[in-house]
Amino acid sequence: MITDEIIEALFSLQDEKYRDFQSKLIPTVKSEAVIGVRTPKLRKLAKQMVKREDIGDFLTELPHTYFDENQLHAFIVSERKDFQRCIEEVCRFLPFVDNWATCDQMSPDIFKKHRGELLGYIKKWIESDRTYTVRFAVGMLMEHYLGEDFEVEYLEMAAAIRSEEYYINMMTAWYFATALAKQYEKTLPWIEEKKLDDWTHNKTIQKAVESRRITAEQKVYLKSLKVPVSKEKGK
Repeated sequence: MITDEIIEALFSLQDEKYRDFQSKLIPTVKSEAVIGVRTPKLRKLAKQMVKREDIGDFLTELPHTYFDENQLHAFIVSERKDFQRCIEEVCRFLPFVDNWATCDQMSPDIFKKHRGELLGYIKKWIESDRTYTVRFAVGMLMEHYLGEDFEVEYLEMAAAIRSEEYYINMMTAWYFATALAKQYEKTLPWIEEKKLDDWTHNKTIQKAVESRRITAEQKVYLKSLKVPVSKEKGK
């Protein structure tokens, strides 16, 4: 079975010190589910495994037992060169993603060439009741639609999110902070008019102020738009 082969390979690449360090960064994953394989080695293994004719057996055997299997899965999917095959595998895998690292590291290059088709999937994902499906949707908006394909309606999609989930709200803040850096004039009204929930609003400003792409003058103004802490929702 290819899954058994993969698990054996992952344990052969184990770094116990890295495992202990990594476990602290992904609190939604049980520590015993973390093998501790460094990202460069996972990426290298993914490039090898994506060529296997039987890799589909691993990709469909869900859920995986180990965090590192999920990481490898994300990297294998990201290697796909055919958009339709890639998007099908992403859709199948997303419901099983249970942590921010796997969510954020799944980033297929093929998406860059199919932004028009990808957008329809993002609109579905962003309406999901699954934390990391929504986070992935916002991440894709940030990665692919803040440049030449930017539209104000994408800001509306992200601003409409209302969640008590930290990992959704943090990604939304990251998205708006990046939007301020890349599309400042068009994004600023969303901050001035306080269209985000208070926590995400303030976190957006914090992350924008930390950015080197925001001017000193802009940072001063953004700081003046922060919502008083006493009005924030508990997170």
